[in-house]
Amino acid sequence: MSAVLAGRTALVTGGGNGLGRAMCAALAEAGVRVLAAGRTQSTVDETVRGLAKPGRAVVVDVADPGSVTAMAEQLADEEVSIVVNNAGVPGPVKELTEIEPAEWDEVFAVNVRGAYLVCRAMLPGMLERGTGDIVNLASVSGKRPLARRTPYCAAKMAVLGLTTTLAAEVGPRGVNVNSLSPGPVAGPRMERNFRLEAERTGTSYAEAEAAFVSRAALGRMVTEHEVASALLGMLSMPGLCAADIDLSAGMVAR
Repeated sequence: MSAVLAGRTALVTGGGNGLGRAMCAALAEAGVRVLAAGRTQSTVDETVRGLAKPGRAVVVDVADPGSVTAMAEQLADEEVSIVVNNAGVPGPVKELTEIEPAEWDEVFAVNVRGAYLVCRAMLPGMLERGTGDIVNLASVSGKRPLARRTPYCAAKMAVLGLTTTLAAEVGPRGVNVNSLSPGPVAGPRMERNFRLEAERTGTSYAEAEAAFVSRAALGRMVTEHEVASALLGMLSMPGLCAADIDLSAGMVAR
């Protein structure tokens, strides 16, 4: 993969922690110049300090058109050929009737409008050069029911639609657009969800986790490292376009 990716430049949103940080690290190890973007300067700075090769930290709020435009202007000197739209928020864990409009809007603003705005800002350079890759982080939650998570699931379904439609628009002009749909990724976000589910059902944390992961063929969650590796694999497949790669430990298959 290093031979294929070395020398390219990637913008990774939500690059300040968790899955975003893991993908930034994997890209840098493959020889990619990484532009780690996020809302908090200190976290993206920390990501960049830990990279295997020099990178760049960028502060942006992907839900804010002005902030995204400013980011694009700041990166005018970079030849960005890879965009990873990873920024996202989990949203509320509630029944639909308990969800406030502001909570719903926040999920769509970050998870869907954010991807749209970043694509809109970074595509012109790719189209001018006639080459590039966009990978949008979707989720298995956009492909199967997940009770009490309606805004998140609906937003991830929208990301899948954005991906396939944009691929049809820009694929003929040399830009590949795909989505990567992880299943539950072991880490703080899922720990939060298991804690809330345990409180709701009156069970233990371990029981809530076991009930969830039992839906997967492998009986476990995926790891940040596995998702980052899948990203590298996708970027090394030049014929991949308008595809959604499921990395759920077999959750969708069940």
